[in-house]
Amino acid sequence: MAKIISTHSFRGGTGKSNITANLAVLVARAGHRVGVIDTDIQSPGIHVIFQLAESRVERALNDYLWGKCSIDQAAYDVTDAAIGNVDPEADRPRIFLIPSSINVGEIGRILKEGYDVGKLNDGFQRLVADLRLDYLFIDTHPGVNEETLLSIAISDMLLLVMRPDNQDFQGTAVTAELARRLEIPEMFMVVNKVPPGMDTAQLREQVEKTFQAEVAAILPINFEIVRLASSGIFVNRHPDHPMTLGLKQVAQRVMS
Repeated sequence: MAKIISTHSFRGGTGKSNITANLAVLVARAGHRVGVIDTDIQSPGIHVIFQLAESRVERALNDYLWGKCSIDQAAYDVTDAAIGNVDPEADRPRIFLIPSSINVGEIGRILKEGYDVGKLNDGFQRLVADLRLDYLFIDTHPGVNEETLLSIAISDMLLLVMRPDNQDFQGTAVTAELARRLEIPEMFMVVNKVPPGMDTAQLREQVEKTFQAEVAAILPINFEIVRLASSGIFVNRHPDHPMTLGLKQVAQRVMS
């Protein structure tokens, strides 16, 4: 059985998509077949981190939701760009990305007409079966909407990404309470963009006490990821960076 992991943040700008992409790479490197699906249909972007060129995207999640293709036809093998030096004939590791369309018309149609959220659930299950996935990462839209609640509800694990910011504390509390009501099997906190000099032990205690959930990692704010500018996978470029070491801790949590 595949493990489904949703990564979510109540507000944008937390680094959620970067964390999702890097975790997927780390899990795949451990010898697994991994899927990543971008359900942030209103503001997609994780395809940029995986260096999936717009010209290569003939089908996207939107096409599946409109009944134009099957979900596996919107999946792209990004193993070479994400990991490299992998035997093309090997069954594992592999990473598949299902992007959302960045076409303005497609985004506008979603905003205007909506879509059948139930079909999204069917797509998750079909994707796992068709691609024989070991893990499926769902990069959700920030905030709370019907699509986000569905993604969280069907997940085996929820990673809540937040910054050490009062607004993030208040908003994340909403998602954490909803997750508890939905009886998610596992929920972990990832605190990102922590400035130097902050007492991380005190921060960890505060977060765990507030949300009644374990902190899987506290990740430092860093200029290296800013300079990377979403042009690749951080853990590949900076294998010994403190952020990479923190992400490896989260990846172990996911796989355990």
